[in-house]
This record gives sequence, structure tokens and C-alpha cells, in this order.
Amino acid sequence: MTAAKELPESSVTTTPRRPTPRREGFSPLQWGLLMIFMLYCLLPLWWVITTMNKDNGQLFSTFGLWFASPSHLIDNFHTLFTRQDGIFSRWLLNSVIYAVATAAGSMLVSAMGGYAFSKFSFRGRDPIFNLILATIMVPSTALALPIFLLMQKIGLINTYWAVILPGLVNPFGLYLMRLFWDAGFPTELMEAARIDGASEGTIFSRLGLPLVRGGLVTVALFSFVGAWNNFFLPLVVVNRDTLFPLTLGLSVWNQTSSSSGQEPIYTVIVLGALISILPLIIAFLSLGRYWQGGLASGAVKG
Repeated sequence: MTAAKELPESSVTTTPRRPTPRREGFSPLQWGLLMIFMLYCLLPLWWVITTMNKDNGQLFSTFGLWFASPSHLIDNFHTLFTRQDGIFSRWLLNSVIYAVATAAGSMLVSAMGGYAFSKFSFRGRDPIFNLILATIMVPSTALALPIFLLMQKIGLINTYWAVILPGLVNPFGLYLMRLFWDAGFPTELMEAARIDGASEGTIFSRLGLPLVRGGLVTVALFSFVGAWNNFFLPLVVVNRDTLFPLTLGLSVWNQTSSSSGQEPIYTVIVLGALISILPLIIAFLSLGRYWQGGLASGAVKG
């Protein structure tokens, strides 16, 4: 008998293994977790919407997640805008002034600082930048007393400037703008503009700012939201109710109505809280596409 010849390994053909089909979409467990998270985010807002048409009796006697009948929405609106001679309108205007001024000023200061740290070399640049970033770790409550003493020293207590000026310095905005300047404004373009005789102000304002528009909108939105929701700083540096923002004014209403023996106005305060979030929704809907694009482009450093 002749021994069977061994076939060379190269002649052995193997059937290629088909790749496992990739499943698209979410699994049922992932969908369930997403639904739970969505309910967690939307339930408080839905409660506010259903509460604004109730009176105090209906607030505690009816189902909390549905509208009451009869509706007291018109009465709540009337009480909200006529209580204390219509001071709610003044609080709304104050919040707009604080938020818009802080957002515009913080955007400009962060853009100028980020441009300097990105495009200029000077002694101590990196240590100074790292020191500024380290201030992000300092809680705002720890800065309240120094800010109060500083504002009292320069005579700005009970003024708009006492709330606006501290918000102009935004270390996180400075960090973001430096990333945007590094990624969106080539140094070669700046040097070419200098050769053509353009001034530093022209290079910054006419050439640079349009290229980092996404970063400007991102910083402005963050600053606007922070200033709009600011509570502790106005509580420290402002004690005249005509200068209160919405956050502080509604809190004062809640405390005084429940501690002075007067009839509580919980549903009116809830209606005021709902109105107070509308500018934030409008800001995100109108500038959201610039904000998302700005975050995506600023995340990649050139």
C-alpha cells in the first residue's frame, strides 16, 4: 500500500467566513433607558405646564400631572403682572439686561483673550493661561464675599454693574476661544494680512472674528444661560427689589407669601418660572445650529 500523499497547505481551500451582519438601531433595553431618561427630563416641565392653570386649592386637590377644570390661567396671568405694581415685568427686563450685557461682554473679552493667548508669544504665557484655567475649579460661592467687598469699595452695590461686571470674566470661555482661534484662524493668514499693511485691530475684527463665529456663539450662549440663571450673586450685591432678576424675585415672592401669613401664590410663581425659561428656549432654537457647529469645530484642534 502506498502512503497517502500529504497535500500542501497552499492547496487547501477554506471557505471565507462571512462577516456577522451589523445590527442597526437600538436594542429594546437601550430604547427603554432612553424613554426613562426622556421622561425624567420632561416630567418637571409638563408639571409646570399643567400647574399654571390651577389655583392653590386645585394644586393640592387635583391630579398633579393634568390640567384642572375650571381653568385659572387668566387670573394667574393677571396676578403675576399686577402684583406689587407689576414688578414682575421689571424683573423680566432686569434679567434680559443682565443676560444680554454679560453674554456680549463675556464674548468680547473671551475672544480678545483667546486671540492673544493663541497668536502672540510673550513671557509667562502658558503659566498665566494655566492659572486662569485653574480658577474654573473655584466655586462661585467662595467668590461672593470678595466680589461684594470689591463692589462696595468702588461704590457699585445696588447697581446693574455689580451683577454684570463679574460675569465678563469667563475662564471657560477664554479656553474655548483659544481653541477656536488655533483651529479656525491660520497664523499664515494673519501674517499675510500684516504684510499687506493691515492693523492688528483690522486683522482681529474683520478677518478673525468671522472665522470663529461658531466659538463666539458658543461662548455667548453659555454666558447668557449662566447670567439668566444667576441667583447667588444678585442676592449678595443687590438688595433693592427693583434691581432683582427673575430668579431672585420669584424666590422672594415664595418666601414672603409663605412666611407673612398671606395666601400662598404657588401657581403664580410656577407661571412666572415657566415664562422665565422661554427666553432660554428661544435662544437655543435660534442659535442652536451655530452652537452645535461651533462645538464640533472647536473640538478639533488644527
